[in-house]
Amino acid sequence: MSQVVRGVVARAKGEPVTIENIVVPDPGPGEAVVKIQACGVCHTDLHYREGGINDEFPFLLGHEAAGTVEAVGEGVTNVAPGDYVILNWRAVCGDCRACLKGKPQYCFNTHNAEQKMTLEDGTELSPALGIGAFIEKTLVHSGQCTPVDPEAPATAAGLLGCGVMAGIGAAINTGGVGRGDSVAVFGCGGVGDAAIAGAHLAGASKIIAVDLDDQKLEWAKDFGATHTCNAGSTDPVEYIRSVTDGNGADVCIEAVGNPKVYEQAFFARDLAGTVVLVGVPNPEMKIELPFIEVFGRGGALKSSWYGDCLPSRDFPMLIDLYQQGRLDLDRFVSETISIDDVEEAFHKMEAGDVLRSVVVLP
Repeated sequence: MSQVVRGVVARAKGEPVTIENIVVPDPGPGEAVVKIQACGVCHTDLHYREGGINDEFPFLLGHEAAGTVEAVGEGVTNVAPGDYVILNWRAVCGDCRACLKGKPQYCFNTHNAEQKMTLEDGTELSPALGIGAFIEKTLVHSGQCTPVDPEAPATAAGLLGCGVMAGIGAAINTGGVGRGDSVAVFGCGGVGDAAIAGAHLAGASKIIAVDLDDQKLEWAKDFGATHTCNAGSTDPVEYIRSVTDGNGADVCIEAVGNPKVYEQAFFARDLAGTVVLVGVPNPEMKIELPFIEVFGRGGALKSSWYGDCLPSRDFPMLIDLYQQGRLDLDRFVSETISIDDVEEAFHKMEAGDVLRSVVVLP
């Protein structure tokens, strides 16, 4: 029997979200119904509401979540009812050319639930990143469920489902930050601070945080930044060179998704250094760089997809680090809110007042 539960819906571009009754079908083959315990308010959800991802309204928002598997469909063997899981948007297929090359973190054929959740009038919903987790219960593909230690609170664990994993992975997986490296992170929101935390975990010797907001720069220090630069008053390229013996950083991570900021990251790296783009640009943005500089500086320009993570490998490992006290996921949680407060949380996010608002479900 299908269930009717409350969820957060964006009906049209730029309009405030609404709380709606959502019909969640029983799980079909390969699917699972998950009772959501907590879900972070990620900037990607705001992108959906603003039409920055696509125009497949109405959207069921929310994707950065943890909860308990309630039911599974035919053929599901990777999870069972009662399992405590973090949801992910990279359910790898195992059959595409990336998976067959042994690189499932780049899977080109990730998949979601086949059935659709709907409004009570039958209108089909587009779940954010194939998840839709600002809801009491959601329907996903079982491959989107990664079991982790149930002792980890959902308010912290769920953050690995998107922003924190993206940032940590941008530093460690994509950027390859290693012991003694110098790292510059441009943009110190949730993803940027996670990149700082990842660089700190990896043993970077200098971690330079760049932002326009002094409060965010203070927060960045809590995650491991050794130097800070307010780009509104100081040239970040010159500053980064000044604290790296005139060379530039080994790894520069752009966590904004802005062409001008990317250009700064490009020129702030050392020769043969790496630039990692993990900030999400909008489809209209373009960038122009001197081609001779692309050639002459060597190194690598990389884009980080979901922190190039493999959830089955990375989520349990990061939860272990959290439980050992080596990764402070709780520090990302600025406030806990109810499902009715998501619209206000978007406003706080836009104002830069929070790192993460986290919806706690009853």
